[in-house]
Amino acid sequence: MIKKLSFITLFASSALLLGACGSASEDETGASEKKEVLEMGTSAEFAPFESRNPEGDIIGFDIDLANHIADELGYELEITDMKFDGLIGALQNDRVDMVIAGMSATDSRKENVDFSTEYNHSGEMFVTAKDSELSSLESLEGKTVGVQLGTIQEEGAKSIIADEGINFELKALDDSGALIQEILSGRIDAAYMDKQVALGYIEAQDLGAFDDPTTASPGMAVAFPKGSELVDKVNAVLAEMEESGALDELKEKWLSEEE
Repeated sequence: MIKKLSFITLFASSALLLGACGSASEDETGASEKKEVLEMGTSAEFAPFESRNPEGDIIGFDIDLANHIADELGYELEITDMKFDGLIGALQNDRVDMVIAGMSATDSRKENVDFSTEYNHSGEMFVTAKDSELSSLESLEGKTVGVQLGTIQEEGAKSIIADEGINFELKALDDSGALIQEILSGRIDAAYMDKQVALGYIEAQDLGAFDDPTTASPGMAVAFPKGSELVDKVNAVLAEMEESGALDELKEKWLSEEE
């Protein structure tokens, strides 16, 4: 899947000019090293991990992490933005080499893809309207709770219904921004979201929230096709980032204000 990217430099110089300048080395004649392209899938609707800035560029914690990994391993990074619930399929069909998208390494996902070691753990929150009286799991009885389609929160919400006996209606939408709009318009009562993502929306939209008191979900990890040779290489980079403090620097840059 990882493909070669070659660069060719064109010269307009004449043979006479080349003779006058003397013979050039291989590098000076425009030949350059071939560099492999590392194709990454993400879903740019999950700030502060990945989102688009006003100029349309994809930015965030995961994007900086991916660029660091690519640089350390000597790859040219190419990012494909897609719906979150299509990311696992993209790995299985070899459309991308890895996925970094705030994806939790759940047991069900491990049946279909391989994961790196975890690089972040957020936890979950229920986001509500500012004046909402919802403040506990029990208060969600009979309410409508939104989740992002294909996420750990969708699985977690189903578990809360089954394991905690809280009977609420579940509404799955494509992205976190749509969930916030559903809260603001009154079409859902709460949204079950990654905590660090939720805190950004709470501050920006002046919303209410309460923590999920249930068992913590798995942490975020890089996903790969089954059997990918990249797993060990990326794990080595993550270990080095942990030891050097580079991972903490990324968390300070992107996540500290939301904590």
